[in-house]
Amino acid sequence: MNKNELISKVAETSGLTKADAARAVDGVLDSISSSLSSKQEVRLAGFGTFTVTHRKATTGRNPRTGAPIQIAASNMPKFRPGKGLREAVN
Repeated sequence: MNKNELISKVAETSGLTKADAARAVDGVLDSISSSLSSKQEVRLAGFGTFTVTHRKATTGRNPRTGAPIQIAASNMPKFRPGKGLREAVN
């Protein structure tokens, strides 16, 4: 499912127009992104938790030449599914 399909499904199940559903989906995604960028955790009961983890700088290898390269430290988003989502999938 891509974003347009998600918007269509939200519009269908909620009775909103596609334009209103698109604004709602964009609002939710923007809110999650802005919370994660300020290193806040986002918990959605029954669905899951979005967090930010820190990856340390490491030394890797260029697969083509074998030369060592530096991989910079970075923050990565992480998702941990909740009980309700795990049960729905299984």
